[in-house]
Amino acid sequence: MPEGDTVWRACKRLDQALGGQELIGTDFRVPTLATTDLSGRTVIEVVARGKHLLMRLSGGLTVHSHFRMDGSWHLYRPGEQWRGGPTHQVRAVLETAPWTAVGYRLPVLDLVATDAEATVVGHLGPDLLSPGFDRDQAIAKLQAEPDRTIGEALLDQRCIAGMGTVYRAETLFLAGVSPFLAVSEVPNLGKIVDLARRLMLANRENPLQVTTGISRRGQHHWAYGRAGQPCRRCRTHIQTAMQGPSPDRLRVVYWCPHCQPERTTG
Repeated sequence: MPEGDTVWRACKRLDQALGGQELIGTDFRVPTLATTDLSGRTVIEVVARGKHLLMRLSGGLTVHSHFRMDGSWHLYRPGEQWRGGPTHQVRAVLETAPWTAVGYRLPVLDLVATDAEATVVGHLGPDLLSPGFDRDQAIAKLQAEPDRTIGEALLDQRCIAGMGTVYRAETLFLAGVSPFLAVSEVPNLGKIVDLARRLMLANRENPLQVTTGISRRGQHHWAYGRAGQPCRRCRTHIQTAMQGPSPDRLRVVYWCPHCQPERTTG
């Protein structure tokens, strides 16, 4: 599932291309919007809220989408060949004079009143990439379920919006905290929140998502994607497992058992 910075970059590209432009044609290929025509409306702005994408239009309407595992928006010039996947995977086509935005494999795509966006994003916790990020609220939401593992809590978008498996792994490694530690046992939640925000802000313009400071291929991450490989700090093999609140919500987690002990000391 894309991280919040991936959605942020997609929103930035769409906003730069479509912002201020009038829609001259729309084609929604999902049953609930099959007869919807937004032609004549102007794209006011495209913004990210956690992992949600909100395209605000004149007349008080918002096109809401979520990428989930492999959704994406692509931009093409008029007449340019679409390359985001086979045609049957297209869920939305939004045309302006200079650009055509094509949404592929979007599992969530709906239309809401702009003043009712809270119905689709109001459940989210503080957005790590928001200029107005509320650190204290994020910490309080994490602390609300003290017996839950920190690995599960960090992926709960109701606590902190925007974090995915990449930044969970990298944040916890840098903090020296096991993903299996209970929230109540984490010595400094503020440090984890600060690290996560710092990593995502540093990478919001960088699709490589580098957390080690080294952009060479294969050296981008400390723990994520490195199962069975030696830890860059202690040479212990990086471990991997599935973690989640239920069998249908399991996500892969990476950690170094030496650098991230499962019990706190002192």
